[in-house]
Amino acid sequence: MPISAASFATNAARYCKLAVTADHVHLLMKLPASVAIAEILRLIKANSSKWVNESELSPGAFGWQMGYGAFSVSESQAPAVDRYIHNQVEHHRGQSFQEEFVALLERHGVAYDPRHLWG
Repeated sequence: MPISAASFATNAARYCKLAVTADHVHLLMKLPASVAIAEILRLIKANSSKWVNESELSPGAFGWQMGYGAFSVSESQAPAVDRYIHNQVEHHRGQSFQEEFVALLERHGVAYDPRHLWG
């Protein structure tokens, strides 16, 4: 997919790990403070949507939902996050993405409105 080299290099971000499931994507990246998460995700969504649609990989027009979840982790926790991302298929046999995401928000005290989570 053409997003890695152009988008990440242009924005000084470094891709570390990627896992794609049927209903969500996990991406571990290293971003300098000068790169806005919203901007890098806008580029990823735009470029990947274009690629999926041009490649006719979806039966209809492909598009991402409006929002996203982004969480920071310390360098010392990156290997654990990498392992977590690597094991997504197995992990979601026991807990859906939606259940896991809400639990993560609640565990870390992040306020949310359930009406706005799943577009």
